[in-house]
Amino acid sequence: MRNFITHEWFTIFTVLGLLSIVAAKFLNTLRFDDFLSVIGNSKYLKIYSKDQKFVDPFEAFLFINLAVSASIFLFFGYSIFFETLTFEIIPFLKLLFAVATIIIIKTLLERLIGSLFDVDTLVDSYLFQKTTFKNYSGIVFLVANLLLLYTKNDAEIVIIASFSIVCLINLIGFITSFKNYQKTINPNFFYFLLYLCALEIAPYVLLYKVVSEYNA
Repeated sequence: MRNFITHEWFTIFTVLGLLSIVAAKFLNTLRFDDFLSVIGNSKYLKIYSKDQKFVDPFEAFLFINLAVSASIFLFFGYSIFFETLTFEIIPFLKLLFAVATIIIIKTLLERLIGSLFDVDTLVDSYLFQKTTFKNYSGIVFLVANLLLLYTKNDAEIVIIASFSIVCLINLIGFITSFKNYQKTINPNFFYFLLYLCALEIAPYVLLYKVVSEYNA
């Protein structure tokens, strides 16, 4: 198993993830420091949600790391717990493209829904919170990949621990969003459940199918 983990292509993609994080920090050091303390501190969400842009370079760099690091992590996880995958650059690029595309399309769909129902401000604020916690998860994936690549730690423990941390981070993000918009959600709880099934659960089911068909 360690043979596929030390493949040079993974090092190249991991360095790409690191460089994208460095670029985000270089672009706005103060914002990056606030971003790192977002868990348990709402300062980042309160300050920067007011200055949202449709294309934010800071978030774009963090997104690059998220897409790359999550793809590598998915490759490792599937290979260790399900079926050993043989690394090939083209199939991996397809996986990377699928991960990035699912995240982008999902975000665009949510923005479209916000526009259709004339709740743009609410949706934009909600998406900013979700995006923040997902990008934070990207850093966890990056650290996990570094451990898998360059240490002799038990790969299964690293993956389980990292996945648990990512789930916890996104659960914190979900609870934060739910509390902030509880007054809006309560009278529309049925539609909220439909939203969860359609735009929160279904994309990950699709992503699992993409990974399972990696070497098909």
